[in-house]
Amino acid sequence: MTTNSYQPGPLRHAEVARDGDGWALIFTRDFPQPPAAVWAALTDPDELRKWAPYTADRPLTATGPVTLIAIDDEEERELPGEITAADPPALLEFTWDTDVLRWELSTAGDGTRLRLIHRLTDRATSPMLAAGWHVCLDVIELLLAGTPVGPITGPAALEHGWAELNARYAEQLGIEPPDTPR
Repeated sequence: MTTNSYQPGPLRHAEVARDGDGWALIFTRDFPQPPAAVWAALTDPDELRKWAPYTADRPLTATGPVTLIAIDDEEERELPGEITAADPPALLEFTWDTDVLRWELSTAGDGTRLRLIHRLTDRATSPMLAAGWHVCLDVIELLLAGTPVGPITGPAALEHGWAELNARYAEQLGIEPPDTPR
């Protein structure tokens, strides 16, 4: 698969909110596919490899330990995780390193509304994460539409508009962007 044809879609609404002792970056995106199709893309390790910066050693469909394999660098890294909520096809929550990812799916017309809540400890990283999730959600949207481009993660994201997205999300979120690679 090639990522040469990918250009980021329009900036989406994102927000960052206080979440206990930390912060939560919140994205909402609508997909024309039914929740079961979006759920499969979020939980099947083979599907994850096609859009996400990670895959898993097992389907993300039941609570319990999981090993997430980061694939956003040249070298894969295994990270122990824990699936803390799995209610197909409506809710998935798991730890990824020190962060918590919560995926909420609901019916929206004939399609699906996806709400991603990425809990994090450092508010300043929100624009970088927003830019990364923007690209990933664009890629999953293309995958679900039947026009996959393959994952765009790590250094490859820099070649596909990540830096501009980072700056634009920093402005939207009202956060001074940290120095980032160009």
